[in-house]
Amino acid sequence: MEKIVFIRQMWEIAFIQKSVKLLLTIVFFYVLISIANFFIKKLLAKILNRAKNHEAKKQIQTVQTVTISTTDTVLFIIMAFHILSILGIDIRPFLAAAGVAGVAIGFGAKNFVEDIISGFSILLSGQLRVGDIVEIGSSIGTVQKINIRTVILRDVNGRVHYINNRIVDKIINYTQEFSYAVFNIDVAYKEDIAHVINVIKELGEEIRQDNNLSKYILDDLEMFGLESFESSSVRIKCRIKTRTSHYLGVFYKFNLMIKERFDKEGIEIPFNQITIHQADN
Repeated sequence: MEKIVFIRQMWEIAFIQKSVKLLLTIVFFYVLISIANFFIKKLLAKILNRAKNHEAKKQIQTVQTVTISTTDTVLFIIMAFHILSILGIDIRPFLAAAGVAGVAIGFGAKNFVEDIISGFSILLSGQLRVGDIVEIGSSIGTVQKINIRTVILRDVNGRVHYINNRIVDKIINYTQEFSYAVFNIDVAYKEDIAHVINVIKELGEEIRQDNNLSKYILDDLEMFGLESFESSSVRIKCRIKTRTSHYLGVFYKFNLMIKERFDKEGIEIPFNQITIHQADN
């Protein structure tokens, strides 16, 4: 009986020791990850302060996101192996499995490695950065995050798109260096096009004086003129050059200004209509 009590006490002591070691290990790696992230952010913050333009700042912010993600992943794997050793689980089979990683990569892990390689290629090439509005395949949205495996976009409806780096073969970046708010303005055939163009130019001057938007507009309205003849209207095309990521605000505001001014001027924005001619018998 005493022997059983003794074994039980020893087991309880061993259990407490392992629990303490596990707790200390988790706390240690939590602190280590926090410190690593702190120094990465601090170092890149100094570089960020020296950046001369907005594009460079976005690139540095993206590098920070990927660096932190990679560092956290590596430290987490080390912590997992350490926890296994505390629990008395032989980690040599895991290490031996790492030796066969080349075979695994050739089969199951091929996609994972391709994601990582493509991720670093995207990052280093500067094709997109956190905060950019981009189109990848059928997905359009703002880049929320880039990590070693995926690009994460959030579209205008708030939906999040997770795109594996390996399938990113074409990127359309709407906000690199600058953007354009492009307008296709349809008016009725009966309207005086020269007058309509002058009205639009006046609105272009007005929006440059807008207290909320003027700081985002980089140049005067660029008028292309009469672009096409539609089924029930003629189309006038123009655009406004804006700072990156701010073209939508300018786009929506200018559309509202056009509608209000056209209503005031009596300029017709037509809807689709069909004219029927009856043949003489």
